Amino acid sequence: MNRRSFLLGTSTLAIAQVITGCGTNQKPPLNVQLLKDSIPGQVVNQFRKTVTEGGKLKFTPINQLQDLFKLLQTWQKPQINNQQVWTRYIPFSQNEKSPTANLVTLGDHWLQAAINQKLIQPLETANIKNLVNLNEKWQQIIKRDAQGKIWAVPYSWGNTVIIYNQEKFQQLGWKPTDWSDLWRSELQNRISLLNHPREVIGLVLKKLGKSYNTENLNQISSLESELKTLNQQVKFYDSKNYLEPLITGDTWLAVGWSGEIIPVISRYQKFAAVVPQSGTAIWANLWVNPTGVSSNSLAYQWLDFCLQPKTSKQIALLTKSNSPIENTIVAGDINKRLQNLLLTDPEIFAKSEFLLPLPPAVMKEYEDLFIKIKKS
Repeated sequence: MNRRSFLLGTSTLAIAQVITGCGTNQKPPLNVQLLKDSIPGQVVNQFRKTVTEGGKLKFTPINQLQDLFKLLQTWQKPQINNQQVWTRYIPFSQNEKSPTANLVTLGDHWLQAAINQKLIQPLETANIKNLVNLNEKWQQIIKRDAQGKIWAVPYSWGNTVIIYNQEKFQQLGWKPTDWSDLWRSELQNRISLLNHPREVIGLVLKKLGKSYNTENLNQISSLESELKTLNQQVKFYDSKNYLEPLITGDTWLAVGWSGEIIPVISRYQKFAAVVPQSGTAIWANLWVNPTGVSSNSLAYQWLDFCLQPKTSKQIALLTKSNSPIENTIVAGDINKRLQNLLLTDPEIFAKSEFLLPLPPAVMKEYEDLFIKIKKS
């Protein structure tokens, strides 16, 4: 999934920060590689004040989630033993590894792959007291094996949502509230969808009362016909530039990721967004521990700090994302135009799902069906 980071302006970690606590380095330094703009600088500064025993904190922002996954892969590659002597002294040589971080941001979409490729290791849950603040849905995503090991800690999340032009819909006399609205005749050739088989087929499955993670697509008799009808409504599919035509008026409605849609709503008064009532897909930013990195008490202090209700709320409000901890945010905390996106509706959240890994054969079914529908 090519979910891009979004710009938040001030109050975020725009450049690498090295923050040194009082006293000497009695603890190993904390090195964190994180998604750019996903943690406010204020939160890091507040954490620094809690580090009473000294220690160096380094937070390095990276532009894309996929780049962070590649970093994890790079750290696990074996050193090239036959590297020529003279190349070892070239700064930033291709064979040179950056220091392995204690913690890294990973999107939930990459979590299973990171486990399978042994890029990350389980967390020591005894050192994370605030894990109890996460409800059962989060346990589903951070536990990936029968042993119940914890592989990640969430710190922000969002949804796949519908954004629409209020001026156009005022003329129509109704507002979209659920996936089924995408099939209404007034929207023919007025919609842009993500160019992503799991997202598009998933929203149709949700309309039919099924799961995003359905494996037996062939047993859903109406799925293909529903997809064909929806395809007639779609002007184009794109996972990067789906918002530009909405802004220019070429489309009236788009389906996309809340992290990219919220800045557009904040800037343009004519747009509004809604989380579909029958449930939607959830994405999350997670902290993971790279393989081979020894236990670091500062790292576990940071994880526990992020799971404190007060900290989680601050991260959510300053980055305009959702908090993984329930009941931390109230309506008065959020701009009215963003409330339906950032105030979690328990009923909709219960119906919503993470896009869990599917067997390769099933993934090929999704991809083949998606290609077939787009050609129809």
